[in-house]
Formats: sequence, structure tokens, C-alpha cells
Amino acid sequence: MKSSNGSSNGEGVGGAVTLGLLAAWALHDLEELAAMPGWWRRNLPALRERYPTVPEAVWRRAESVGGREFAVAVGAMAAVVTSASVAGRLTGGRSATYQTALNAFGLHGLVHLAQAGLARGYTPGSATSPLIVVPFTLWARRRLRRADVLRATRPRDLAVGLGFAGAATVAAHVVARRLTVSG
Repeated sequence: MKSSNGSSNGEGVGGAVTLGLLAAWALHDLEELAAMPGWWRRNLPALRERYPTVPEAVWRRAESVGGREFAVAVGAMAAVVTSASVAGRLTGGRSATYQTALNAFGLHGLVHLAQAGLARGYTPGSATSPLIVVPFTLWARRRLRRADVLRATRPRDLAVGLGFAGAATVAAHVVARRLTVSG
């Protein structure tokens, strides 16, 4: 029997919630793809000056990421988000991988907002974070809860979500660097 939220009790959630993660991520990353290369060139000197305690190796690595490498990293991340979204779809939203990725997506949106605060202005990803990333995550979690498939979220789960986002980002950039190195 259908509940008032449109899901069947015990059946989980549909594609808007699960594959919607991929759609929301794609919209968000389009902003990053469009903004990142020029933003770094314009803002890196001021950030270096404002945050002198950040190790120089971090600034050099950030400076060395070109538009092509960044685009390949986004493509690698697309594979991760697609896999998590499909796992969510196949399990009606029950997949631990999907729910961890959803939490990671929302938390990474908050990280973008914190970055914008530290940069004292716009940073790539900070426009779509309050408009798409955070609202989608909260909406999807509500739908999972109503369908009675949302796993309990403890502080440890939030740490796992942030770790998942960080590890996936590092892995995507490692893959991109290896695929784009001239030689």
C-alpha cells in the first residue's frame, strides 16, 4: 500500500532520490568545472598571503592542477557517484554505499561553504552548495526516513562520510594526474 509520501512501506525510495544524487552532483560539478581554473589563477596569491601557515607544498600542488586534469578528476568522481547512485537505486535507497555517498555529498557542500567563508568570498562550488547540494541531501534523507530505510546517523557516520568524500577526491585526482601527465 502506498503511503502519503508516495513510497510503499518496505519498498524503499525511487529514482528521484537515488539517481537524483548523480543529477545533483552533476549540476554542482558543472559549476566547479566552469569556475575552478580561472578562480585558482586569480585567488591563489591572495590565499597564500592570507594563510602563510599552509605548507608551500599544498599551494604548489593546487597551482599545478590544470583545467584538463581537473576535468579528468571530475570524470573519475563521476564514476564513484554513479556507482553509489546505482547501488541506491538497486536497493531502494538501502545501500550503505549510497547512504554514505549521500551524507558525503551533503557534508562536502558544507565544506564548500566553509571554504567560501575562509576565502571571504566566492569559491568554486559555493554557489550550488546552498541551492542544490545541501537541500537535495536533506530532501533525500527525509525521503529515506519516510520510507523507513535511512540508517541511523551517528557522529562516526558523519566522519565516515567526510572520509569517503576526501578519499574519493584524492583518488580521483591521483587518477587524473596519472592520466594527464605528458610523457
